[in-house]
Amino acid sequence: MEKRVIFRNWNWNMAGCLYLPDNFDETKRYAALAVCHPGGGVKEQTSKLYAESMAKAGFIVLTFDASHQGESEGEPRLWDNPYERSEDVKCAVDYLTTLPYVDRARIGAIGSCAGAGYAIFATLTDRRIKAVCGICCTNPGATTRQGWDGKRSIEDMKRRLDEIAEQRTAEVNGAEVRYTHYVPEADEIDGNTYPDMIEASDYYRNPARALHPNSSNKFRFVGMANRITFDAYEFIPELLDRPLLVVAGSKAGSLWQSERAVELSNGPKELYVIEGAGHFDLYDNPKYIDMAVKKMTEFFNESLNK
Repeated sequence: MEKRVIFRNWNWNMAGCLYLPDNFDETKRYAALAVCHPGGGVKEQTSKLYAESMAKAGFIVLTFDASHQGESEGEPRLWDNPYERSEDVKCAVDYLTTLPYVDRARIGAIGSCAGAGYAIFATLTDRRIKAVCGICCTNPGATTRQGWDGKRSIEDMKRRLDEIAEQRTAEVNGAEVRYTHYVPEADEIDGNTYPDMIEASDYYRNPARALHPNSSNKFRFVGMANRITFDAYEFIPELLDRPLLVVAGSKAGSLWQSERAVELSNGPKELYVIEGAGHFDLYDNPKYIDMAVKKMTEFFNESLNK
């Protein structure tokens, strides 16, 4: 059962979808999961696939559009601030605690790609989140600073910051807002494009896969400065004592970031690598999603029932 809901992130109305288990009984209390989509995504894409499957496994599941994006409110539009993205997760937990059929002591979080980084970051300081799972886990700050392969130099980052500074000055003096793409459009792909980004373009921009009118594949360019000094992983060693499951594909270019999250954690943790899967195979490939969901179901059944 899918139910459209609205909840608050302080100043904004957040658009969400609540998924209920088969044979749902409102007199019972269920474990619940908040699901955070990838950076440029919306709730109707990969989050929906995982939410439906986890609801069938017996959980209450809440997906939502990030603030400033999709059907959620937030001004300026298409503003990508990592701290707000993390707050989105916490406000989703707020909403779950208001539902009489949710067991407040059994709430977990799930995120994909950048959403995994935000879910982990939220878990560091929101003690209501009892367990967290990252799918194709990335640290949005590290990706922005170091590139998809982790090889971008500090000089490259400084040049980007100079460009951002010039654009801010231009916009405040009347220039048009500049947007940049989360993944390359078809005409931006060349011989230097990461293989994962070619796959990303096909996933997000292909009507046969996940193209959606609310997923515009762009964000305000000057907002990139917010991510350059953000680090979802920095305090994992000190603060992440909740059980952590990271699901990754063996062929994913992001695997180094999934491995890093698990390496840093001093709490209960597991890296589950699906052999043969790429990063975006875990977004919509039924075979690999089924494998991930089976593992996630075991993880949350154990970690939320202690």
